[in-house]
Amino acid sequence: MALKITEECINCDVCEPQCPNEAISMGPEYYVIDPDRCTECVGHHDEPQCKVVCPVECIELHPQWNEGQDALMAKYRRLTGTA
Repeated sequence: MALKITEECINCDVCEPQCPNEAISMGPEYYVIDPDRCTECVGHHDEPQCKVVCPVECIELHPQWNEGQDALMAKYRRLTGTA
């Protein structure tokens, strides 16, 4: 699954630079995650780095993006151009 940032986000700016896929950006009111780019850090790290650094724990699974590990790894390969 891709992740999403909830409205509890305090715009602290710590998650955006941690995303290896550049999936996090400032939205109209708070940070957002592009589900087409989010791999939950599969291929890069053992756990999602945005969740690790978030001080208010406002990052959760995106209910509309149900992806398994294989799909996340395929997305990682597409984004990084690796086989």
